[in-house]
Amino acid sequence: MLLNLMRKHAKSWLIKALVAIIAAVFIFYFGYSFKSDSGSKVASVNGEPITGVDYQKTYRSMLESLQREYKSVWNENLVKLFNIKGRALETLIGQKLVSQEAKRIGFEVTEKEIQDQILSYPAFQTGGRFDEGRYKALLANNRMSPEDFEAGLEREIFQRKIEQFLGTFVTVTEQDALDYYTYSNEKVKLGFIEFLPENYKGSVKISDEAMEKYFQENQEKYRVPEKVKAAYILFDPKSFKEKVRANEKDIQEYYNENIGMFKEEKEVKVSQILFKIAEDGPADQDAKVREKAESILNKARKGEDFAALARKHSEDPSKKDGGDLGYLQPGEMVNPVEEAVSKLKKGEISEPVKSPFGYHIVRLDDVKDARTVPYEEAREKIASRLENQASIDLAYDRALSFHDQVPYDTNLGQFASEQKMSAAESDFFPMGEPIPGIGGDRKLAESIFSLQQGDTSEVLEVDGKFYIFQVVDRKQSALPALSEVRDRVKEDLVEKLAAEEAKAAAQKLLERAKAGEEWSVLSKEAPKKAQTTEFFSRQSPAPELGYDQALLEAAFAMNEKKRYPDSVFETDKGVFVIRYEASESIDKAKFEGEKAQYRQMLLRTRHRVLVQNWLEELRKKAEIEVLIPAAKEGLEF
Repeated sequence: MLLNLMRKHAKSWLIKALVAIIAAVFIFYFGYSFKSDSGSKVASVNGEPITGVDYQKTYRSMLESLQREYKSVWNENLVKLFNIKGRALETLIGQKLVSQEAKRIGFEVTEKEIQDQILSYPAFQTGGRFDEGRYKALLANNRMSPEDFEAGLEREIFQRKIEQFLGTFVTVTEQDALDYYTYSNEKVKLGFIEFLPENYKGSVKISDEAMEKYFQENQEKYRVPEKVKAAYILFDPKSFKEKVRANEKDIQEYYNENIGMFKEEKEVKVSQILFKIAEDGPADQDAKVREKAESILNKARKGEDFAALARKHSEDPSKKDGGDLGYLQPGEMVNPVEEAVSKLKKGEISEPVKSPFGYHIVRLDDVKDARTVPYEEAREKIASRLENQASIDLAYDRALSFHDQVPYDTNLGQFASEQKMSAAESDFFPMGEPIPGIGGDRKLAESIFSLQQGDTSEVLEVDGKFYIFQVVDRKQSALPALSEVRDRVKEDLVEKLAAEEAKAAAQKLLERAKAGEEWSVLSKEAPKKAQTTEFFSRQSPAPELGYDQALLEAAFAMNEKKRYPDSVFETDKGVFVIRYEASESIDKAKFEGEKAQYRQMLLRTRHRVLVQNWLEELRKKAEIEVLIPAAKEGLEF
């Protein structure tokens, strides 16, 4: 049966519903343990042991998390690359430190707190209410018992309480908030003269000796990266589609087991005309905009075409569609608009409704009541989904079966030919580039590059297709001879010398400006005339100047008494001489309106730093003994 085939590969859509939850608590729930000496002590923290059981479970949970992340390109070499053993032990040591300190302070987590957390997860709900059967099914699909999951939640709540406790020691005064707001919002305007390196390339002369010297000093820049050539066999699910058909029993069973997927929320079809209100508009702006909205509302209620009025007057992107916003579910509209729509009957138009975006005139065009999609209506889509998934599973099955038959140290192409299958071969490719003819991302390249020549990969997924790779040839990284990269070296050296000339010319002009020569006179002598930026803040640097932290700091350090910096600045845009023109102070009234927001941002930043520092201090003071060398090698403390 198709459903059994899907279950065999654990490709349940239920797993996807749990991803967000697992991301938060994965380091606290545990899968099955190894068959090793799991009762032994692997480490101790201030005399408290970390057992082999705990270590193996945490290692396994991290390993499975990594396998989910790298599922399409997984191979065992990635375990070492990502130092899972060391990270697992570090996690347990951190948990011990937090737990010990929490007990010392006097914290605890109650059963009710854990229960409330579970009840709050939408993934465990059906129709907005907690569904125990769904809860257990979702956990079972992820090889978790309720006890393990709840233990993870307990640790998560514990951690949150500790962080909240530490947050009580964080303060932000009104002056702190003002300083932070000022730093983020004060603005400056600069004059600048740009010196472009390309303007100096024509005057650059290069000798063979200079080129040789530059090449010798920068050889690594021209290093040819390691490259591999891979043979591969493709198992494309599309080629298996004709071999699978969903029968009625499978379709009905899927519908019954996933009935929640076929529940549709109430939807309303809405059209609107929006009249925006500018944040920094005049005091009488609100009244004028509302008056305009009421004028258009009167026209609509007198029978003028709503869509035509929207196209002419609305300031929302939906104006091109006559204001049509389509069908919307609860939560997809801003609260004031959603509340107004809830009071309308089909065809009615609301009074002007104010939101943070402005004034809305809203018409209710249609209502679709909440319902469960009937089986007959859902049948075709379910069949298509089952068949697509089954073809994927079948392709994966065939790939696994073939992989298991490949003898060790056997030429993949030759073996494929013996099995009456065809193998292909890529061109050489480096780590950072897609595989020719296949594509893929860096993760795939990392997986293939981790293979030794002649090794065969696990079954890897690329864009929904399954591959088995074998490295058939490898070119080691090498330094080229100058003759092989002469044109590149010459181009780079010309670029470097031209930039140096541009910088020297800019520095001379800056010294003359600081000595008192007129900016306007210097501008006429420069390769490009002086320009002026708009006012800009630290958060939004002037785009004409490119981004350079030193330039940004200098810009806000200058004033009427010190119009010039100490040096010129080289950015990705060129070399610049800058000059202070004017400053724009913050708007105190606007600060009052945003003070709470900035205070919260500063509180969060200080809280995060405090928690990090607190954990570091716990580590420094702790007596930590590690007894397993494999994990100890990867520790970072």
